[in-house]
Amino acid sequence: MPTPDFIRTIRAAAGHQLLWLPGVSAVVFDDEGRVLLGQRADNQQWAVISGIPDPGEQPAACAVREVYEETGVHCVPERIVLVRSGKEVTFDNGDICRFMDVCFRCRAVGGEARVNDDESLQVGWFAVDALPPLSETQLFRIKQALSDEPTWFEPMGTD
Repeated sequence: MPTPDFIRTIRAAAGHQLLWLPGVSAVVFDDEGRVLLGQRADNQQWAVISGIPDPGEQPAACAVREVYEETGVHCVPERIVLVRSGKEVTFDNGDICRFMDVCFRCRAVGGEARVNDDESLQVGWFAVDALPPLSETQLFRIKQALSDEPTWFEPMGTD
């Protein structure tokens, strides 16, 4: 995944130490109830679309931007389905990050699903009962987006 310029600036001073960063993810459904997934170029895993907001960018606007940039699909956020701190991630270059994810359920409103940048190897629509292999984190995002439960968050005292 390309590193945003503002993070490169921070890394120039901070080195590889842990950075706490905002993140968004988007579980996008089409009119047939299929979910939009991308196979990530950095780790070859299938995932919902995600990204890092630019400084001052609203999370919902970031979700819409990232979905379009990565897949060519236009979407509208419908609701927040979860807010969760992710696990610490160490990238190949030694950079360490931990992301606070705000996950949105979104509805596709136009565009055509395609690989639209260099962040994905493949992009496609999948029936929820015929998903490619996904991590538990990705499956949980989809599960929460399909439920009618209020926004999910980790209960206090469980970390």
